[in-house]
Amino acid sequence: MPPPPTPPANPPTERFTTVRGVRLAHLDHGGPGTPLLALHGHFGRARTFSPLAAALAPHRRVIALEQRAHGHSGSDGDVTPDAYADDAAAFLRALGLGPVDVLGHSMGGVTAFRLAARAPDLVRTLVVEEGGADNRPPLVPHPVLDTRAWPRRAPSLDALRRAIAAQGVPDPAYFLESAVEHPDGWGLLLDHDELYASQTALVGDHWPDWLASSCPALLLHGRASTVLPTALAREMAARRPRTLLREFPAAGHWLHDDDPDGFAHAVARFLDTATTAAPPPARRVR
Repeated sequence: MPPPPTPPANPPTERFTTVRGVRLAHLDHGGPGTPLLALHGHFGRARTFSPLAAALAPHRRVIALEQRAHGHSGSDGDVTPDAYADDAAAFLRALGLGPVDVLGHSMGGVTAFRLAARAPDLVRTLVVEEGGADNRPPLVPHPVLDTRAWPRRAPSLDALRRAIAAQGVPDPAYFLESAVEHPDGWGLLLDHDELYASQTALVGDHWPDWLASSCPALLLHGRASTVLPTALAREMAARRPRTLLREFPAAGHWLHDDDPDGFAHAVARFLDTATTAAPPPARRVR
């Protein structure tokens, strides 16, 4: 995985909105474009989508929500899939937005299609990057990454990087998006026990939610992914009407990092066509 992207010259505005008793951070990239709500995955941050926001501007105004228990957002201890989806719905309503385009990566992708199933009035189109309709072994061999034994603090950012790498993570760049300097050293902006509980709660059958919505959808899959099997991605596209599958042969689970230009192009093309013409039938694009 490549290193984290360089922050843009004019960074987005970080704002806070309290919904359902939880203070949630979000990055609003501004601009006159149509709003696109972006939802990161486990261990992610809102700024994951800053390169995409730059690529889509000015036609899309990307609003990246920092989901509960991640980054600068708070938590009330509930890290179930329902809590994430309910937050997203309450957040859009608090901002007076909807229907909007919604994009999510991994766990954020599951949140996105659960939101579309539960609040169809808020979702115009759906982009799911590597979010599976079935997250159970043996289909997904290792759906939970147990980080509870990871070091909580290190004397420097480089020391934290090396400590995480020592846990069997070849490239800790994704996790270091959450790294900050605390008074007692460098650490991640998350509670490891809470993230373990969140991942465990996501293990399950999400087919009913994936199939419940009817808006146009784009499913993005990296064929080198160890999280979403290719066979499952193709089944998801085949079973849900108005769904287009875009496969990235050389990319893995974090395809927005592995192929940022291809990722942005696929998202932009889908949003442009899905909102100006009749949606395509379910099919696969290589």
